[in-house]
Amino acid sequence: MGRPPPWTVVSTEHLQDCAVFEVRRSHARSPRTGEVHPFYRIDSVDWVNVVAVTPADEVVMVHQWRHGSGALTLEIPGGMVDPGETPAEAAARELLEETGYRGGSTEPLGVVNPNPALFGNRCHTFLVREAQRVAEVRNEGQEETQVELVPRGQIPSRLRGGEIDHALVIAGLHWLALSEGALE
Repeated sequence: MGRPPPWTVVSTEHLQDCAVFEVRRSHARSPRTGEVHPFYRIDSVDWVNVVAVTPADEVVMVHQWRHGSGALTLEIPGGMVDPGETPAEAAARELLEETGYRGGSTEPLGVVNPNPALFGNRCHTFLVREAQRVAEVRNEGQEETQVELVPRGQIPSRLRGGEIDHALVIAGLHWLALSEGALE
């Protein structure tokens, strides 16, 4: 059986600028029926996540309040790629800002689409080895983070227990496991 053909976009309109993303509505024609249907898309710049590991084999993580879930989360550091930055530069910047940590090289682990049904951007995950605290946390704007160093051996139980439940964080930790051959 062949793959489904792409839909044809008939029109697109900008609906809302929400500072960190924009919402658009497109009308697209079904290749099967020829009917036109509305679809909504969230456009954002690319994002980064950072799996930073200390010399003691701890993962540098942050607790922060997330308004979408209305809950305090445990995550790896991450954020938006600023204009003029590469994803690797953004990863190093976000790590330093959110945690005060810096490490050796910023190694790419993998890239995912956050949710292809709604988003067109990508989330790049990087590994930073030998991460050490070199500065104070620089929370700016609406961001408030608190650092927790999680021994790497605790990550699976904290995932299974639901303490780490951010899908992009789980994807980043999965990229780490893949890079180390733990899932082969």
